[in-house]
Amino acid sequence: MIFSESLKKNDDFRAVYKKGKSFANKYLVMYVMKNNQQINRLGISISKKVGNSVERHHFCRLVRESYRLHEKIFNSGLDIVVVARAGAKDCNYYDIESAFLHLGKLHGILK
Repeated sequence: MIFSESLKKNDDFRAVYKKGKSFANKYLVMYVMKNNQQINRLGISISKKVGNSVERHHFCRLVRESYRLHEKIFNSGLDIVVVARAGAKDCNYYDIESAFLHLGKLHGILK
């Protein structure tokens, strides 16, 4: 059973930025918008300020893994875009997971 997929198209990201609601904390900014589907779509955006490509890819994997492990507690039918802040550069998995869940609670998208 598939709960989510990736958000890949630039137009999709722009729509979430424009119409979605956003909350931020020390490490992440999260934009959320309803997508009128049964699944969630997760998009991750990381600027070059966060680090080189290896560091950015590592960060991307941390965010995806924290979503994957907690996927069942998220409401469905959402487009979620997570943007890394420069402060996220030296974070470990637990910092990212905690920041991710904190933003989920602020948005009210956790069951």
